[in-house]
Amino acid sequence: MIGQIQPVCKVMLLLPVFPGRRRAVVAFALTFLAGAFAVPVPAQDNPSGLPLPRFVTTRSHPINVRVGPGTRYEIAWNYTVSGVPVEIIQEFDTWRKIRDVEGDEGWVHQSLLSGNRAGYATPLIANGEVTMHAQKSEDSAVRARLSPGVRVSISECDGAWCNVAAGQPGERPAFSGWVHQAELWGVYPDEVFD
Repeated sequence: MIGQIQPVCKVMLLLPVFPGRRRAVVAFALTFLAGAFAVPVPAQDNPSGLPLPRFVTTRSHPINVRVGPGTRYEIAWNYTVSGVPVEIIQEFDTWRKIRDVEGDEGWVHQSLLSGNRAGYATPLIANGEVTMHAQKSEDSAVRARLSPGVRVSISECDGAWCNVAAGQPGERPAFSGWVHQAELWGVYPDEVFD
């Protein structure tokens, strides 16, 4: 079985000036104000001309994720590894509002994102695992069993199955095969690409 997700890929920054509940209120207020100054652009008129929402990965590390679209906004957290799958949900000029697998949202510069596709194993059954098959069939040989939260690179999806590669964190992918598309965070249901 391929191991668990590495918990060190994201570092949340605290607001030490405000203790306890006030910290959460201040963080919420900063996020709200950042959203108030960012004018949403309709998907067909967004700066990149690409559809929204869409999945991408982080290009480098470390990456500062901010509460608003610009360097004048506070840093909410940092990604300490590259290749983390995120979803772009909004665009403003050269800034992209992203959402991660935990549902946290923030802004990063477009140059820090890549069109490469990656995802996380998300079993449909609680406490289960995602089975990687040799072919696009339940009857094909099992190549690996992925623990929940294992990061995989995704090379193609046909709407039902995705071709993925996975391995131990920090190593080259050792296993490749096909998994059910519904058991991945990082692709949309019925999404097709190669």
